[in-house]
Amino acid sequence: MVVGDRIARVEDARLLTGRGRYVDDIQPAGLLHAAFVRSHEPHGRIHTVDARAARRAPGVALVLTATELDGVVGVMQPVGPDGLATPPYRALATDRVRFVGEPIALVVAQTRAAAEDACELVEVDIEPLPPVITIDDALDPALPALHDEVGSNVMFQTAREYGEVENAFARADRVVSARFAQQRMANVPLEGRACLASYDEATRRLVVEVAHQNPHALRRALAELLDHPHDLVEVRCGDIGGSFGQKAYTSREELAVCAAARILGGSVKWIEDRAENLLAAGHARDDVLDVEMAVTDNGVILGARVRMVVNQGAYQVPSLPPSIYLNLVRVLFPNAYRIDNFAFEGTVVATNSASYLAFRGPWESESWTRERMLDLVARELGLEPADVRRRNLITVAEQPTHMVTGPTVDHMTAHETFERACALFDIPAFRREQAAALARGEYRGFGMAVFMEAAPGPPDYSAALGAGAVARSAQKARARLERDGDVIVFTSQQPHGQGHETTLAQLAAEGLGIPVERVRVVHGDTTATPFNAVGTGGSRAATLASGAVVGAVAHLEARIADVYAAEHELDPADVEVRGGRVQPRGVPAAAWDLARVAAVADRGHLEVTHDYAIPDGGWTQATHCCWVGVDPVTGLVRIVRHLVVEDCGRMINPAIVDGQICGGVAQGLSTVLWEAIVYDERGQLRTTTLLDYVLPGTTEIPDIEIHHLESVPQGPIDFRGVGESGAIGAPAALTNAIEDALAPFGVRITEKYLPPHRLVALIAGAS
Repeated sequence: MVVGDRIARVEDARLLTGRGRYVDDIQPAGLLHAAFVRSHEPHGRIHTVDARAARRAPGVALVLTATELDGVVGVMQPVGPDGLATPPYRALATDRVRFVGEPIALVVAQTRAAAEDACELVEVDIEPLPPVITIDDALDPALPALHDEVGSNVMFQTAREYGEVENAFARADRVVSARFAQQRMANVPLEGRACLASYDEATRRLVVEVAHQNPHALRRALAELLDHPHDLVEVRCGDIGGSFGQKAYTSREELAVCAAARILGGSVKWIEDRAENLLAAGHARDDVLDVEMAVTDNGVILGARVRMVVNQGAYQVPSLPPSIYLNLVRVLFPNAYRIDNFAFEGTVVATNSASYLAFRGPWESESWTRERMLDLVARELGLEPADVRRRNLITVAEQPTHMVTGPTVDHMTAHETFERACALFDIPAFRREQAAALARGEYRGFGMAVFMEAAPGPPDYSAALGAGAVARSAQKARARLERDGDVIVFTSQQPHGQGHETTLAQLAAEGLGIPVERVRVVHGDTTATPFNAVGTGGSRAATLASGAVVGAVAHLEARIADVYAAEHELDPADVEVRGGRVQPRGVPAAAWDLARVAAVADRGHLEVTHDYAIPDGGWTQATHCCWVGVDPVTGLVRIVRHLVVEDCGRMINPAIVDGQICGGVAQGLSTVLWEAIVYDERGQLRTTTLLDYVLPGTTEIPDIEIHHLESVPQGPIDFRGVGESGAIGAPAALTNAIEDALAPFGVRITEKYLPPHRLVALIAGAS
């Protein structure tokens, strides 16, 4: 067996010895370097952009403003459902700037330093306008609209109701309500955005080396926006230093760099620095949710209402409408619980800030707010939070069923992960220890969170999300037997740290009975890999890419048997492929190795493809438990222990699964204690370095204890995504634990960002 083994990642030998191939490693002859002139004003009208001095500067090859790109680069037109305002915009700002960091001009020079020096010579005259910074600002009709054609900063509104909500609230013994706020945060990949565009005037071929999640979607967008023949645009993605959702879209900077390469007829590289990344690459999780929960006195949920406002920033990303974040929360809020009566209202607003992006588990706010509400319900009713969850979680015996919002719930084991977590930890014993610690002046807390996530979700999940959802279409894989007997697998997935080169190779190796070393996974080259408009994202890979590879390898195995059978005048049904060799059933002495099969096949190789569609099931589920100690004087939180009980189906490589969970948990904990994007009252970004935008180190993240369940398989492809799970469950569990520790002070936590100074203020305010 190869699948299920904790083998070392195939990628690591390359990456850990400095032999990775990132965009900045590529140095073609005649390479030029790009830098951007960016807005220093959050909101204002552009009167002039004077680039004459910059064009005369030493080493400068080209300076582009919106004027030079007019007619060269098309308008970036966001998509979205009816009712969503989708103002278009251009690669470089035209008559108005709408956030600090917006690109205004592009300078191309012999070196990056020369380009940056010339950027300082570009004179930009901007007439300031009142900035719109917060969600409350955006809802204030007295402040100016960012987009005149919209007329206000409310870009979208929606409302849906399921079940008998009014009746449920009328029957309730109690209604618990709270307003929850999540701070704006950044994706912070290790490698920022990066693009190297090379244009050959003789062939008209544009080759784009880029750090990106979706190479085929980027290729299509560049061809359309540059009005360039699709077959003459090639996108290549090599090694990528993380993304977490940030590199999934066509960016203005990439478009401008490609235009510059085409104008110059050469190679132009842009490598984003950390300040640019924090300024302009996009942010996430900036939302406010008003939640009401109707409950009985024994903690049974009768109904819920949610009103959510999302801050999209100044501009929508072109291919993912901000309304989808509302839809994700609307559909997933009931989650693994019996919430049969539910009302949702959603609003999208625009502010003078960078664009709102998907970020690891982009629907995380539904789990954070719901799991916070369950603890508030328990506190108000005088119940143990675990008991409230136990009374409302959907059990396996109740399945198949449906969430009230539509998606099928089957093979869902959130209840089982919860019970396993409870069995691993004695809650009554902790309460006794907690009381004893309090008597000594120590404040300890315990919190938990239970959820399921679409990974990738059942077939009816996209229909429930509605307009604006990215259809979870079939994925294609191609497998080819080479003349030397090695196998190449081509996938439309674009890994950026997840380990796909290992997991997909394991699947192929097991299917043909060959060592993993004999399998090579090809990704990121639009001239070689199967087309898919989504690429990597949304927990698709574990199920869809795996299913496609398993199917392709099965077809390849059948073709190998056909070739052998034809050569030996046998019925293919009497031929078997075993241990990397093909033979008549039960006659190992007559076996051929795969290289010999390839040698007699057409053109020395065999090649097959397979499409794999969404299967039934599709849920990953987990319970997170977190234990903390809080110093009420300093506000410092010490995470004592973090426990995860996870069911993601069969694991291809448990070491990679554990790595994904640990990475997600670390990010989730960080978003509570350390990370926050901060704009001041003038719209200036104050977190432009990693001194200001704080990330945890290895000493701040605790050892993470992981336990796996493997439930009854939902089908032949029982692999489900797990990359987003840690980031979804950890924030709620940690926040619940902190509030539990501070319960003696009467602290009620309804905000996510809890640095020491904020906890001290909450304690002082509650005392």
